[in-house]
Amino acid sequence: MPIGISLMSPVEWILLGFGMVVALWAQFKLRGAYARYSQIGTQLHVSGAQAARDILDRNGLQQVEIHEVPGELSDHYDPSRRAVFLSSDIFHGTSIASVAVAAHEVGHAIQHQQAYGPLGLRMALVPITGFASQAAMFLILGGLILGNLPISSTLLWIGVGCYAILAFLQLVTLPVEYDASARARVQLAQIGLVTREELPGVERMLGAAALTYVAAMLSALTTLLRLILIARSRDHDD
Repeated sequence: MPIGISLMSPVEWILLGFGMVVALWAQFKLRGAYARYSQIGTQLHVSGAQAARDILDRNGLQQVEIHEVPGELSDHYDPSRRAVFLSSDIFHGTSIASVAVAAHEVGHAIQHQQAYGPLGLRMALVPITGFASQAAMFLILGGLILGNLPISSTLLWIGVGCYAILAFLQLVTLPVEYDASARARVQLAQIGLVTREELPGVERMLGAAALTYVAAMLSALTTLLRLILIARSRDHDD
């Protein structure tokens, strides 16, 4: 018999609520910081794309291309294509938020150039987690649907193991993102793309963005703990 919401234990409810609250709080902080600092222009009026290009060139990464992509805060670095992708507002914007986000993504390109260990580990995990995410869903659902059949517990635990890989990816992602932000701050200050007075705004913007990765990690870990509790409960029922 599938485990419904009505059968969730108080601990599971707490874990579920904690994960949701942390995720919502992180998004609130990010949206608030972006709304504020996207309205504050830099004194040099350098766009996000120009800032990214300048930092890339200063670090010997002339071959790394910059592309504009649709969406809001859809910015990312693609190591397989060795290219930086910036959302339209960041690409064209000359705000503190624009140069901060652009510099952060370039930070990943610098990590890639310097063979930064955690980034390499994350790159290696991505193909595995793509399979693990699909497998975890089917295995866990299969284990719940099969009820008291002996194989249900085995499927559940294998599914929990697959989800653990996803949680580990979130754990690895955290130092990668914080390091990219640290590199962004250094590059912006050293090259002079922002003034000393503008740096606190850059730091707040990058700090708010980093909170989303903290929230993702905590959410993944609380979900993993919930799945472990469900699997253990099924073992006791058997």
